Order: sequence, then structure tokens, then C-alpha cells
Amino acid sequence: MTTQSILIVEDEKDIREVLAFNLKREGFSVLEAGDGRRALELAKEKKPDLILLDLMLPVLDGLSVSRSLQHDPATAAVPIIMITAKGEEVDRIVGLELGAADYVTKPFSVREVILRIRSVLRRRAVPGETVPLCCGDIRLDAADHAVWVAGVPVGLTVTEFRLLEDLLRNKGKVRSRAQLLDAVWGFSFEGYARTVDTHIRRLRSKLGDSAERIETVRGIGYRAGEDGDKAGLGSERPGKGYGEYGPPAGYGDADRLAFEQPERGSEGYVSSVESGEASGDPKL
Repeated sequence: MTTQSILIVEDEKDIREVLAFNLKREGFSVLEAGDGRRALELAKEKKPDLILLDLMLPVLDGLSVSRSLQHDPATAAVPIIMITAKGEEVDRIVGLELGAADYVTKPFSVREVILRIRSVLRRRAVPGETVPLCCGDIRLDAADHAVWVAGVPVGLTVTEFRLLEDLLRNKGKVRSRAQLLDAVWGFSFEGYARTVDTHIRRLRSKLGDSAERIETVRGIGYRAGEDGDKAGLGSERPGKGYGEYGPPAGYGDADRLAFEQPERGSEGYVSSVESGEASGDPKL
């Protein structure tokens, strides 16, 4: 069995070394980068199975690194868990809408990070089946992590791929935003509903004429049209912007991402992975 590799991108040496030590003890192979530029070099050269990415990095910030990885077909399928000291709701939503598979805020439990890594890698694992999923001109091969539209390969990020896969596996059935959040991201929380809409728009933009196969079911969610049906895109309400928060500094084009502003007083992010502090588990 091949050892899974994790790329740790963290400028604080002490935190990087503690994470590396514990991940190696858990049986992972570890790569380390202290800045964004080195992270891109290692990601493209070594093709890790998962990237732990701090947002506040020297040379090149984490969001810029994430965008570069998502736009490169060679690294687009690599899942990213973002790690940052920023704990506000808006930062978590921006990270997820830029393609992160999960999000951890400092200070964090090393044990929790490991559990989240295993959860993301399990969600990425391919079921033992060889039959492609099809809908009209769309063909998805889970075993090869590949998608074609009318016979032409389409490059999808890992999140877009999982979103399309879930819709095709449930072809003809309405999938609510909460169901898609749980299936693709591993959690369900009302404040992140617009994250699904953002990824649906990106997915449709890559499917070309076959985007019509992904139907918007107003007030509920989405459905993949049956073969022979052209589902129709439906209509979507425009998402709210950053509102009173304003676009976070340094986020580049992130302010163009549409999402619902979380309600005040929300308790924040809740993951479906086992969490909680293990006895004696250090906080970083």
C-alpha cells in the first residue's frame, strides 16, 4: 500500500515541525514548505495527496497559492485544508469558496487536524466500482478521477468533481444544499449554503452546453437531469456580498464570490469529523 503524502505549508517553524512529527507518527509521508512560492514548487513536483495550507504566508499568500493550484490541471485534484489564525465566519466561507476541502483555525488540536485529514482523504477515496456515471454528454469515471463532455476531457477541481459525482450518483433526484454540503464537504451548516451555489456556477461554466443537465430546483437545491432530458438551469437569486464586513484585504478576486452573510450569533463552523481534544493533545 502506497504511503499517502501530506504537504505542510506553514511559515511558523515550530508549528510545522510539530505537525510533521505527528503526521509521520501516523504513517504519512511529509513534505514541508515555509512560504507560498516553495509550496507551489513542491505541489507541482511531488503531487501530494493533501495540502495543509496556512493563509498568512510570506512571498505568496495562501489564497494566491490555492488559486494557482486550482487553476493548474496537474494539481487541481489535490484537496486543501486551510489553516489560519483568522477565525471570522467570512474568512472560512471565502476559503471554502476558493476550493478548500476543510478549514481549521488556530489554535488547533493536532489530533483534530489528523482526524480532519483522514476524513478528507476518506471522502476522496474512490468506491470499488468501474462503471462510469453518465448524464447526456457528461461522463464521469470515479476510478480515474476523470470527466468528459461530448468526448472532450474536462479539468475539474476536487470539489467540483465530488459535487458532479454526487449529482450523477443521484441522477433525477433533488439534492438539497445541506445534503450536498454534507456529501462533498463533510458538514452541513446554513451559513455555508451559498458555497454550494458558487461551485455549481463554476461547474456549469466548465460543462459548456451540457451545463443544462444541472437543474436548479428553486428554494431547495439542484438535480442532474435524466438522460434525454435537458433539465434547464433554472434561476438563482444573486448572492449577497460581504455586506458590512467589506472584502477582506488581500483576497484579490474573492470579493466577487457570492454567498449569504451568516446570521449574527451563529456558533460558527461545525465539522462532521470526530473532534474534541484528546487527553494531553497540544494546542497549536
